[in-house]
Amino acid sequence: MKKTILLLLCTIALFCSAFNASAQKYVLEKTISLPGDGGNDYVFIDQAAKRLYASHGTAVNVVDLATEKVIGIISGMKGVHGIAVVSDLNKGFITDGKANAVVAFDTNTLQVIKTITITGKGPDGIIYDPFSKKIFAFEGDSNAAVVVDPQSLTQAGTVDLGGAPEFAVSDGKGMIYNNLEDKSKLAVIDTKALKMVKSFPLNPCGGPTGIAIDISGQRLFTVCRENKGMSVIDIASGKVVQTLPIGSGVDAVVYDAVNKLIIASNGDGTANVFRLNGPDAYTALQTITTQYHAKTMALDAATHKIYFPVSDYKEGTKTQLPNSFKLLVYQLKN
Repeated sequence: MKKTILLLLCTIALFCSAFNASAQKYVLEKTISLPGDGGNDYVFIDQAAKRLYASHGTAVNVVDLATEKVIGIISGMKGVHGIAVVSDLNKGFITDGKANAVVAFDTNTLQVIKTITITGKGPDGIIYDPFSKKIFAFEGDSNAAVVVDPQSLTQAGTVDLGGAPEFAVSDGKGMIYNNLEDKSKLAVIDTKALKMVKSFPLNPCGGPTGIAIDISGQRLFTVCRENKGMSVIDIASGKVVQTLPIGSGVDAVVYDAVNKLIIASNGDGTANVFRLNGPDAYTALQTITTQYHAKTMALDAATHKIYFPVSDYKEGTKTQLPNSFKLLVYQLKN
């Protein structure tokens, strides 16, 4: 009898857990107005400092995530794209694509320390690799990654990629995984040797942009524009093990390791949410309605909120309305 009761209780607990998981959904909590005009690109969250950085035209808007208030702006650039932060050094780095430079700033004062002129053209995405303790800026126009030493604030090398790089992620153990958009390939960079050591085809993916990593599950999630799909990649073999349908105009993807959720943000005004149920078992959980051109985003790993930077557009056009730049803030609710 005791075994029967225990089995019943376990069954009820599992049912309740599954019900609560399936009931989770993202809800629009608020919008945060950001100053200035111009196009936007990457948005980055510094988890240690609880700050969000949003690229915007020739500047970067800075938001305190504890208060969700704008606390500053880093300006004076020609055309910003990505942001990376080295917390130990209190330094941040911005790719200024039009200036062919990486701009270093003080994260305490938000003042520019140095504009680092780099070789090549069109620096776009940028990440900090904690293993090599180097900054990697990805040049779409030069098919390369430029390496910057965050201590000396000088260029430390160049990695030839043989294709136009998009988003990249580090595994923290010496490897960077980078999408080559024009080749529909995944480049693997050895961050100590400073060279591309492997590349894998991403078929049926076409035009890969954003990429996220599941360290414990040893999977990469790559989002692709041409086939409107999210490719799940086995890190060890580089093989695409599954493709999940998403919206059009995708740019970014994030992985919430705590809630086992993968979110892809699309330029068509949607974001697709998938739940990881087990090894290569995924469920389409929700299609979030965001806003036209809200194609990039950042996940706050502490609060599990998602922040989408976007401007309003004149109806039926690609013309931005002035003073409309903002963050759409979505909270995960049960």
